[in-house]
Formats: sequence, structure tokens, C-alpha cells
Amino acid sequence: MTFPFEFYISIRYLKAKHQSKSISLSTLISIGGVAVGVAALVATLAVMTGFKEELRDKILGTNSHIVVSDRTRENIENYETLVEAVSGEPHVVAATPFIFRQVLLSSETSAFGVILRGIDPAREGRVTQITDNIIEGKIDYLNDAPPDLGRDQPSPADTTEPADDQNPTHEAEKKIYPGIIIGKELAGRLGVFWGDTIHVISPVGKMGESVGKALGGPGGFTPKIRIFRVVGLFDSGMYEYDSSLAYITIADAQNFFNLEDVVSGIEVKVDDIFIADQISKGLESKLGFPYQARDWKQMNRNLFLALETEKDMMFVILILIILVASFNIVSTLTMLVVEKTREISILKAMGAKRDAIVRIFMLEGLVIGGVGVLFGVPMGLVICWFLETFYTLPGDVYYISHLPVKLHTFDLILISGSALLIVFLATLYPSWQAAKLEPVEGLRYE
Repeated sequence: MTFPFEFYISIRYLKAKHQSKSISLSTLISIGGVAVGVAALVATLAVMTGFKEELRDKILGTNSHIVVSDRTRENIENYETLVEAVSGEPHVVAATPFIFRQVLLSSETSAFGVILRGIDPAREGRVTQITDNIIEGKIDYLNDAPPDLGRDQPSPADTTEPADDQNPTHEAEKKIYPGIIIGKELAGRLGVFWGDTIHVISPVGKMGESVGKALGGPGGFTPKIRIFRVVGLFDSGMYEYDSSLAYITIADAQNFFNLEDVVSGIEVKVDDIFIADQISKGLESKLGFPYQARDWKQMNRNLFLALETEKDMMFVILILIILVASFNIVSTLTMLVVEKTREISILKAMGAKRDAIVRIFMLEGLVIGGVGVLFGVPMGLVICWFLETFYTLPGDVYYISHLPVKLHTFDLILISGSALLIVFLATLYPSWQAAKLEPVEGLRYE
């Protein structure tokens, strides 16, 4: 394969002046600057992408890809028909109803406000990863818990608080309580273990009654209280969910909140999360008003927008490292033009055109940038491997044991292309200075 003469001359100019077999120090410094900048960009974007995807997976492990709800009211009737209609749509893997309410969980030592979700244990595992996240107990225990679950001795509060506002005496005598699954962090904050009982407190009265009328009494405001037994603990890997989320069955939620046969919405799982927005639009068109379908991007728009903006800003900031290296390339080529004035004049006197002189110095700069990228990318990959393998994070702060590192091919192409573009722009001025040099001026004193 034959290369143009400009390539051979540019390679020759990269070598030291008095040692034709060694590369000049300024060339090595320029290559090193580009390599360090590329390696820093590769490692940083890999960590940022890893955190983003790790967070996305944690969110989608606990929540569904799409949620169908009613625009005009809080609850949905005839939800089984709606589940069948949604399940028949293309790309839909599974669907299940749910109830969503805020309550207060109370133990002997403390109390915390949480989100209580009523679910169908038989279908919830097909839509979310709740079954994989349970570390103690089973999701089936919500319907049928074994009698010897955990510590079967009731807490002192079990005999003093009514278990049901309709028939407290009968429920307290049987000592059979509906099951509840809570997060590992929430269990620690409440000071309860698997098999213990807790109180679920809600200010929701009977349907059609105001809060004051339904719950007010001689002593003032009296919230509704019911005892549940902890039949499972889950660990999703996200503190926000593990400390503020609890699950019961849909039937228990309807009974506790005095609801009829209604739910809050339909959870939907799709086969491709990246087209969930298109699938949600199709569901809205199929179901019609008043139903709305929101995908996971819409429900977490601010969070993922912040992560994407942070990644973009880190790219812009770290690209300055390559920009600094490009200034070194400019100075190296400028000094080379001054040093090679005689050679440039001879080349032009022999018939070399301005375009050929420009190509010589552009090729020299691109070789520096190309070699820097070739060394920088593997260096960045080694840094990523080191961070992922040896660098640990405090579990009580991040709730992950290692740095999540994920590098996409597009990011590598973007980094390499940006580095080469900056280096190319850095060669323009020195190349133009060399091209406009007149042969007479270079050979005047020879």
C-alpha cells in the first residue's frame, strides 16, 4: 500500500531533531495530554451511565413500565375488563390492578408514614420484581400465611387495640391478622421482625361520609386502626422504597379503606422499556377517554432529566482536558513550522503546493490525536475495570456495594470523535502559517 509523500514527511517531523529514531519530547507530551483527557472522559461517562441505568433498573424493579388510571376520578370500576383489554395489546407482557394509598404504620417503638399498595399476589410478580426482592417470607403469604410464622406471640398492643372497626372482639379472639410485606429499612425503623404485628392507621372513613363525621367521636379525631402481621420483608436496593413502601392484598385494602370493588389503576409490563412511551400512547388511543397511560419516563421525568443533564455537563467539563491538550499541539506545530522553515521552503521550491504543505501539518496533528485516542481508550477501560472491581462504596449511604460502570459504544465513538475533531481544529492555524511561507524568505540566508 502506497501512502502520499505528505504522510511520510509528517511522520518524520514527529521525531526528535538530532535522533531520527526517537519521538520528540513535545510530541510525547501532546500524545499524553490527549490520552489522559480521553481516559478521563471514558471513565467518567461510564460511571455516570452506570449510575443512571442502575437507578433505572431499581425503579423499574419496584414499579411497572406503564400505569393506566382514570383522569376524572381516583378509582377504576370494572377493572378486570380493563386488564383484559390492556393485556391483549401488542408488546404488553402482563397487567395487574393495584390500590395506592398513604397510611401510617405504627409499632411499639415508633411510627412512620408510608405508601400502602394493594396488589394481587398471583399477578404482581409478572409485572414487577417484588417476588425477587423478598428476602424473608413469600408473596403468597399475603393470602395464606402459615400459623407459626415468625414469633407467633402477639404484641401487647394486639389485645388493647381493636383489629377491625366492625367486629373488634371477634377478630381479637381469633388472633388471625391479614398479612403485610414491608421493606427491610422500614422494618428496622419500626423495630419489627418477620412475623411481628404492626398497626396500620388511616384517616379514611366510610364511603360518602366526611372525615370528621366518620371518624369523629366524643374524644375528637379517631383514625381507623387495624392490625397486620408482617409476612415478608423485601430489599429493592433503593432506600426510598425500602423505607416507605408496604404491600397488602387488594381485598384487604378494599376492606380497610371501605372501598367497593374498585382499584386505583392498572400496572403494565412491556417487552421493551425504550418504546414504553409509544406503547402508552397506543393504549390511550385504544382505551379512550377518560383513561390515561403514563410510562416510566413520564412518571420519573425530573429524576432522569437531572441525571442526563449531569452526564452532559460532565462531558462538557472533561472535554476541556482534551482542549488543553490541543493548545499544546498548537504550540508544538507552531514551533515546528518555525524550525522547519528551510525544509518547507525547499519543498515549495521543488513544486509542492500549498495544499500539500497544509496536509503535512494536519496529518502530523491527526497522528498525535489518533495515537492519543488509541492509548486513551484502553487506559479508560482499565480505569473502569479497576473502579468496578476494587472500589467499594459505603452501603449505608449508597446501598450498593460497588461503582456501577456501563460504557456504550456510542459514548466511545462520541469521545473519540470529539477528541479527533478538537485536534483537527488545533492544526488549522499552524498549517495555514506553514502554507503561506514563501520559498524566498526561507532560503534568503542559506
